[in-house]
Amino acid sequence: MSPAVVELPSTARPVIGAPMAGGPSSVDLVVAVGEAGGLGMLAAGYKAPQLVAEQIAEVRSRTATPFGVNVFVPARSSCLPERVDSASAATGVADSEGRERADRVAVAAFRDLLAHDERAAGLALPVPDWTDDDHYDDKIDVLEAARVPVASFTFGCPRADVVERLHAVGTSVAVTVTTREEAEVSVDVGADALIVQGYEAGGHRGTHRVTDDPNELDHLALLPMMTDLGVPLVAAGGVTTAGDTRRALSSGAVAVQVGTALLLAEEAGTSAAHRMGITDPRLSSGVTRAFSGRPARGLRNGFVDRYDAYAPAVYPAVDQLTKPLRAAAAHDGDLDGVSLWAGAGWRAAREAPAASIVEGLAP
Repeated sequence: MSPAVVELPSTARPVIGAPMAGGPSSVDLVVAVGEAGGLGMLAAGYKAPQLVAEQIAEVRSRTATPFGVNVFVPARSSCLPERVDSASAATGVADSEGRERADRVAVAAFRDLLAHDERAAGLALPVPDWTDDDHYDDKIDVLEAARVPVASFTFGCPRADVVERLHAVGTSVAVTVTTREEAEVSVDVGADALIVQGYEAGGHRGTHRVTDDPNELDHLALLPMMTDLGVPLVAAGGVTTAGDTRRALSSGAVAVQVGTALLLAEEAGTSAAHRMGITDPRLSSGVTRAFSGRPARGLRNGFVDRYDAYAPAVYPAVDQLTKPLRAAAAHDGDLDGVSLWAGAGWRAAREAPAASIVEGLAP
């Protein structure tokens, strides 16, 4: 067990900018949130390790405020393993092998369903890379070498040896959790803080197991379930107003993590299509696996309508398959083909400087 020994950096305002992978959490946004008195977070997900190192250096060249970096945890590296199939365990068949065979069949079937969109876009969908782990080990090396103030983890908790390496260089470790079980195992390996993510959160729900169906508890319901674990709690999901922040703090959180509220910030790297979707009054919010194989909250569009019922719970293979289709749709401004990640409070998002948004979220 790695003891919780590194505190979260002190900031003037109890607001953390959520690490939104895929573009929104730009260097400009991270710097602006920090300069406004919050804690900016770079999103390392989907980026090459070298680019992560370069962005860390750029943030440091532009601000002296603390910041953090978020990393996706692949299933093989998480301290909470996937559930064991009882039939496989009884027969002695390796559950991971059986699950991978089933996953390959399911993904192949889903690929066939995508063929119409593939032909319409004039694309050739990729063959899934079953070894893809988002360069996890290399990114841990980058964080360790850079001695970043905060490292946060999503989709799982890092193993104790990783936490110990980061603690040794003075890095505080935070883990996104959605259940009491995830929280307990994260604290056991030495997490210094927990990001308690409710069902209202935009983008991917941070369940530690790909196949788990997420609960429908908001952060106000989840916080009291974890206040006895002895580490600071950060509330995430649906926080778009100062009142939301006050309620989270009064329920046991030390800060709030906000993403949707910053999607339309001037400094955010949110794509033009994503910005258009957020301001489209016709769209509604929902949770789907259609784009990535993981449950994620966004605005419901044509792609979700067509494929939500068929997407298998397989990540990142499904994400790899749909990525070219999403990119083509974004290029064409086709809101029916892009993943419009947004939390339940997306209608409160506003176009403004990030500093104004952060200030408006402070209690």
